[in-house]
Amino acid sequence: MTTTYPTEATDTSRWPSTSLAFAVLALIQGTLIFTIALVTVPLPVIAKEFDLSASDLLLVLAAYGLPFSGLLLFGGRLADRYGGRRMLAIGLVVFGAASAIAAASPDFVILVAMRLVQGIGGALVAPAAMAVLRSLYPDMTAFGRAMATWGGVSVLGAVLGFIVSGIVTTWVSWRWMFAVPVIVALIGLAATRSLLPRGKAGSFEQRPTLDCFGAIFATLGTSLASFGLIATGDHAWASPTVLLPLLSGLSLLFAFIIVERFVRDPLMPSGFLLEPVRLTGLVGMFLSAAGSGVVNFVLSLYLQQVQGWSSLLTAAAFLPFAVALIATGKAAAPLVGRFGPARMTGIGLLLAAAGLALLTGIRPDAQYVAALLPGLVLVAIGISMAFSGSAVLSTQNVQQHQAGLAGGVMNTAMELGPTVGLAILMTVAATQADTVTGYTWAFGTAAATYVAAAILAFVFSGRARANVAGAPHG
Repeated sequence: MTTTYPTEATDTSRWPSTSLAFAVLALIQGTLIFTIALVTVPLPVIAKEFDLSASDLLLVLAAYGLPFSGLLLFGGRLADRYGGRRMLAIGLVVFGAASAIAAASPDFVILVAMRLVQGIGGALVAPAAMAVLRSLYPDMTAFGRAMATWGGVSVLGAVLGFIVSGIVTTWVSWRWMFAVPVIVALIGLAATRSLLPRGKAGSFEQRPTLDCFGAIFATLGTSLASFGLIATGDHAWASPTVLLPLLSGLSLLFAFIIVERFVRDPLMPSGFLLEPVRLTGLVGMFLSAAGSGVVNFVLSLYLQQVQGWSSLLTAAAFLPFAVALIATGKAAAPLVGRFGPARMTGIGLLLAAAGLALLTGIRPDAQYVAALLPGLVLVAIGISMAFSGSAVLSTQNVQQHQAGLAGGVMNTAMELGPTVGLAILMTVAATQADTVTGYTWAFGTAAATYVAAAILAFVFSGRARANVAGAPHG
C-alpha cells in the first residue's frame, strides 16, 4: 500500500517579495558550491603556513565535499520530514559557525574538522533550500521557470569561488575567504524569519520516516567512493589509498540498493531516480558539473604550471567564463520555455562539446585570447544552458513531500560530477607522456562524452513536458 503524503499549501500574500526570497535561496545555493572551491587556489599558501604534506592537502581539499555529497540524501529526507524552513535554519547555523571557526583555525586539525562540519551543514541546507523553493512556487509552471534560473546558480558559485580565492589570497589572507559563507549564513537566517514561506504540512505521522540504515549505507558509500576517486590525483588506481575506499564505498552503495528494497519508506523510493526524464536531467547535471570542474582544474594547472601565470592572473582569466555564465543564466528561463528543457540540455551539451573541442588546440606557447578564450566562453554558455534544462528535468513534477529528496538527488549529481570527471579525465591525460598533450586528450574525451549525452537528451525531448510557461510539448 502506497503512503499518500500531503502537499503544502502556502499563502504567498504574506511574503514581502517572492523574487527577493528566490534571490536569497539562490545566494545560499551558490555559496554552498562556492565553499567547495574556497581553498583550491590558496592550497600552497595553507601548506606553507601549516607545514602540510600532499596527503594533508588532500584532506583539506576533500574535507568539505565528502560529508556534503554523502549526507545530501539524508538531508533531503530530514527536510521532507521536519520541514524545509526548519532544516534550512539549522543547517545555516552549523554551516556559518563552522565557517567562522575555520577562519580562525590555529592548526591543520581544526581546519579539517571545521571543513567537515561545514559539509554537514551544507548537506542540511541544500535540500532544505529546494524544499523551501518548492513552497515558494506551489504552481508547477512557476516552479519550472524558477528551476530554469536555479540551474546555473551552482556552477556560477564554483567559478566565483575560484576567482575570488585567487584575488583574496593575493591581496589579503586565505582566512578572509570564510567570511563569505559566514555572511551568507547570517543573511539566510534573517530571511527564514521574515521572508521565506513556512508552509503548512500534514500530520507528523504522515511524513516520511528517516530510514537510518539506508542513510548510513548511502552516506558512507558515497563518501568512501568519493575519497577513493579524489585520491587518484596523487596515487595510482591500483594503490591501496585508492582501491580500498573505492571498493568499500561501491560495496556499501550496492548494499544500500539491496536494503532499500526491504524498507517500508525507503530513502530513495523505487522509480524516483530511474524515471527517464528525471534521469536525463540528472545525467545532464552530472556532466555539466564535471565539465566545469575539469575546465577550471586543467586550465588553472596549465596557466600556472605551463604558462607561468600568477594565481591572480589565473583567476582573472576565468572572468569571461563567469560573465558568460551570468549572461546565459539571465536568458535561461525564456530559452527553456522556447525549446523545452530536454532540447535546451541537448543544445547546451553540444555547445559545450564544441568549446571543449576548441580547447584541444592548446599548446605550451598558446595565446590566451586566440587559443583559450573562444573555447572557454563557449563551454560556459553551453554548460549554463545544460544546467538550466537539466535542473527543470531533474525536478519535473516533484511534489512538496519529495522536494527535499529532489534537492538531495540533484545536488548529489552536481557533487559527484567533478569528482568522477576529474578522476577519469586526469587518468586519460596521464596516458600521454607530455602534460599538455594529455590535457588535449582529456578535453577531447569530455567533448565526445558530451555529444553522446546530447543525443540522449534529444531522444528524450519528446517525452519531456516542460513545466515552463510557453514550453513546447513534444
